[in-house]
Amino acid sequence: MTHKDYLADKSVTRYIRETLIHETDAQRRLRQETATHPQAVMQISPEQGAFLKFLVKATGMRHTLEVGVFTGYSSLAVALALPPEGTITACDVSEEFTAVARRYWAEAGVAHKVSLRIAPAADSLRALIHEGRTGTYDFAFIDADKPSYDAYYELALTLLRPGGVMMLDNMLYHGQVPDEQFQDISSTALRALNLKIARDSRVVGSLLPVTDGIQLVVKL
Repeated sequence: MTHKDYLADKSVTRYIRETLIHETDAQRRLRQETATHPQAVMQISPEQGAFLKFLVKATGMRHTLEVGVFTGYSSLAVALALPPEGTITACDVSEEFTAVARRYWAEAGVAHKVSLRIAPAADSLRALIHEGRTGTYDFAFIDADKPSYDAYYELALTLLRPGGVMMLDNMLYHGQVPDEQFQDISSTALRALNLKIARDSRVVGSLLPVTDGIQLVVKL
């Protein structure tokens, strides 16, 4: 599997990570622990974590949504940047993975900001809509099973307020999405969603060729 920094020169990536990114001790230890996990490739990169922090601070986000928690690096980055009253609704199916996340949220003093829902993410998002949370979120981060991205996109878009931002990870999927010879279920699903977002009059989108492809969407 292609490493997530394949779009950047390794010396550039090393310079950014070693010189320009300032992780907390909890973030650094969580990233190092997760690096030993058999599915470590699922963790976002430290530069993505820094970008999440930037987005939260730059836009004044208070209420955020996460689909796909894994061991919690992305939610930790967001929680650290949120104001004291800020909240994260975090959706995942794994008690095992999120147990690591819970431990680091507590160590960093941000566990009170995170509401974790263990269930299929689409079910959790539909439940939030049923609970009256439509149009109440400032931000949504999608980083879960790729064939379900379109469903997550639609549900998260419903939950976002006008002007809210969505960030979808892995939208180039190891470089396979731009190459039509790759017809696996994940590549085809993401290829279709990129085109859908580009043509969607409900949003303004921008696909950034960094890490494994980040799609940014603003709800109109």
